[in-house]
Amino acid sequence: MTDLALLAGILAALVVVLTVVWATVRIGGDGSPSRAVDPARNGADDDTPGEARCRPVAAVVVNPTKFDDIPEVQSRLDGIAADRGWELRWWETTEEDNGTGQTREALDAEVDLVCPLGGDGTVRAVAAALRDTGVPMGLLPGGTGNLLARNLDLPFDSLEDSLVVALTGEDTRIDVGCLSVAPADTQDEPKDHYFLVMAGLGFDASVMAEAPEALKNHIGWAAYLVSGLTQLNGPRFAATARFDDEPPVQRRVRSIIIGNVGRLQGGVELLPDASVDDGTLDAVLLAPKGVVGWAGVAVRILTKTRRGHHRVEHFQCRHMQVDLADGHEEEVQLDGDPIGPARSLAVSVLPKSLVVRTARTGHEGTHPGAHIAETVLPARTVAPAATDPATGATAATPVR
Repeated sequence: MTDLALLAGILAALVVVLTVVWATVRIGGDGSPSRAVDPARNGADDDTPGEARCRPVAAVVVNPTKFDDIPEVQSRLDGIAADRGWELRWWETTEEDNGTGQTREALDAEVDLVCPLGGDGTVRAVAAALRDTGVPMGLLPGGTGNLLARNLDLPFDSLEDSLVVALTGEDTRIDVGCLSVAPADTQDEPKDHYFLVMAGLGFDASVMAEAPEALKNHIGWAAYLVSGLTQLNGPRFAATARFDDEPPVQRRVRSIIIGNVGRLQGGVELLPDASVDDGTLDAVLLAPKGVVGWAGVAVRILTKTRRGHHRVEHFQCRHMQVDLADGHEEEVQLDGDPIGPARSLAVSVLPKSLVVRTARTGHEGTHPGAHIAETVLPARTVAPAATDPATGATAATPVR
């Protein structure tokens, strides 16, 4: 193998690693069977809605597969909350419901805050139920990705620090992505899904979907690396993408990624212009040819170089429609969670429709995430987000 070919292979492997870094959130699973919960701790068994309370209540929606000792975690966090005048009530996810139904139960109980405790899949499920309610979400790290927390510069490696921010922080509005997908090989109506980090069509989703379960159980995240390397030389597919009201863009690509945020683990900026509260989504079309092409893509991503490279195209929009040619289908993923193949999809931004707790601002720039902090809003009284024309879509032309 020549030095050039070796270098190309190494750089191509880097692209796979970039894909893997958010695929790792799937290890342990956000939709696995739950363990039994102590009924005394189950929020569904506590006081009825409307009953007077002497202290605020936070619901914790926990993925039990993330922890070896749930009672110990509950006891530790209950103590931290009590020291700050809060009560925690606990709901566990199940294989059938990874957080949305539990969050709705918590809302029926009129809690003041809902905290997903799990991976990015749990966070997404809780957010789906909280959007447009005004009830804030507090992020508690329980997975290996925690990409939303990372992009908001929130604690992601300490449950204690994260809970303190959730209980004492301020409320910040962020955008939510809505993806409507037309499933492959079916005439079913498109189904809406919500995401907070990134959605993908093509290579990245295939890597996550096709990693063998047995291999994942045996070697963990490296199974995604194996899956990615086996697919590097796969064919491109024809797609037509429409951004807002701009003329359609026809390309042969390997992957289309749409992001609400842009930063992956390790600080890699896949979508450098993405902002969680700008009322737009950022998209990148990746069109490499073979291993050498992936090497070029890796260089562009890692160096943030854009000019003159038609294999990596960036767009910004409020709405995006993607249609694949000739009935072709590709795998789709949401925040690292494969949802199956599709032949078309539509993606829209729901501006500032979710309230998230961030660290309280002392003065400008005094806490991580201060660049998006807004006025503190009382629990359960936040008005639904309105679409602000002032934050309208950037023209849907390549960002250079």
